[in-house]
Amino acid sequence: MYNFEFSKPETIQDAVEAMKSDGAQALGGGQTLLPTMKQRLASPESLVSLCGVAEMVGVCEDDAGNLSVGGATSHAQVADQAAKSYPALAALAANIGDPAVRNRGTIGGSLANNDPAACYPAAALGSGASIITNTREIAADDYFTGMFETALAEDEIITSVRFPVPQAANYQKFDQPASRFALVGVFVAKYADGVRVAVTGASNGGVFRWSEAEAALGGDFSAAAVSGLGAPSGDMIEDLHGSGAYRAHLVGVLTRRAVEACGG
Repeated sequence: MYNFEFSKPETIQDAVEAMKSDGAQALGGGQTLLPTMKQRLASPESLVSLCGVAEMVGVCEDDAGNLSVGGATSHAQVADQAAKSYPALAALAANIGDPAVRNRGTIGGSLANNDPAACYPAAALGSGASIITNTREIAADDYFTGMFETALAEDEIITSVRFPVPQAANYQKFDQPASRFALVGVFVAKYADGVRVAVTGASNGGVFRWSEAEAALGGDFSAAAVSGLGAPSGDMIEDLHGSGAYRAHLVGVLTRRAVEACGG
C-alpha cells in the first residue's frame, strides 16, 4: 500500500465537497477498491468514505410502491431490511460473496464499480430502478454503459437506488464457487405493464436485458414461453470457467427457473 489521505464525512454535502479535491475517490465497502490499490492498479490520492453518511444507509418504502435503498447500505442490511417488501432483492443480497463481504460491501459501491459478473446490476436493470446521485436521477436503462463503465461523472456519488416493487420477481444465479460472483445470473421481474429480464455474468458488454424473452413472457408468463428461444445475441464471455455457448445456454436455463419460481 502507499500513503493517501482519508476522510469520513457525515453528510452528503460534506462528501461532495471532499470529492472535489484532486485525486479523490469515493469509498464504499472497499471490497474492490482496496485490493486494487494493494496491487497498485489504482492509486487515488485521497479516499472519501461514504459509510459514515447516515442518510445514505437503510431501506424504506414510499407510498408509490417503491423501495429506496441508501447507497451506503451493506448487502447484509439489504438482505435483512428488504425481506418483506422486496423478497427477490433481499434474497439476491443474501447470496453475495461471504459474510465478510456482505457486511462490508455496499449497493452503491457495487453499482458504481459495475463488475460484469456482479449481482446488483441485474437487480437494478431487471427492476427498472433509478440510480439517484447527488446531482441527478439516472434510469437503469441509461446507467450501465459497458464493462466496468457507467453514466456516473467522476465527482458523482450514488446516494440511493429506487426500486419499483414488481408483482413477482426472482433471481437465479449460477455462481463461480471460488469468488461467488455470477458465472451467469438472471433477474426476472413481472410488472403490470410488462416483464423485464436482466442478465449478468454472461456478456463482455456487461449486464443486459434479454428483449426476446421479455416479449415472449409479456404474452405468456410461463417457463414454456421461453423454452424455445435461441440463445440471446451478444458478445458472450469466454474464459476458463465456461465458453460463450455454455453461458448462453445457462441464460435460458436460469430464465426458465426464475419464471417458475415466480409461479409462471
